[in-house]
Amino acid sequence: MSRTFIYARVGTVDQNIDNQIHEIESAGFAVDKRRIVRESISGSLAAGKRPQFARLLDRLGPGDVLIVTKLDRLGRNAMDVRATVEQLVANSVRVHCLALGSVDLTSSAGKMTMSVLGAVAEFERDLLVERTQAGLARARAEGKTLGRRPGLTTAQQSEAMLRLVAGESVARIARDYGTTRQSIMRVRAKYTSVDAADY
Repeated sequence: MSRTFIYARVGTVDQNIDNQIHEIESAGFAVDKRRIVRESISGSLAAGKRPQFARLLDRLGPGDVLIVTKLDRLGRNAMDVRATVEQLVANSVRVHCLALGSVDLTSSAGKMTMSVLGAVAEFERDLLVERTQAGLARARAEGKTLGRRPGLTTAQQSEAMLRLVAGESVARIARDYGTTRQSIMRVRAKYTSVDAADY
């Protein structure tokens, strides 16, 4: 027998979550209070990382219905919403969204909505890639060093290499600088490759 659940989410604790529940009940959905999942958490967090939503996913079974007021309750962006809905549909859970006229996202109209959402998700992904590449290019043009900041300064790296050449152990040098053995080994590899390139 299918069960109906409500997922109501607000971004901050001072927002009223009851408005969403009232909106769903006013649309004619009668839902057992035990199946109303409330969550006060930022929408910037992916759906699967939200504690209450993760628990809800464990409770939902084939034939169940999940109702939300808006698609953005289900994810942080079109990519996340689409992945969440696809996961629910794969588990034979029907998803109703009031903002889309209570459309069931597993119906023909819902599938069309999902294909539009898929196009939006792809657009978001492309924009993200473009912005990232543009940001990296700008940083390079400004002479910024990309990647993880080294654990040791240039002077410390030189000192560490001199100590390695003098025969001190990697472990001892790492301990003295308060860093990892891997950091010292990277210094050794860097200076060794530089020396080899000089010949």
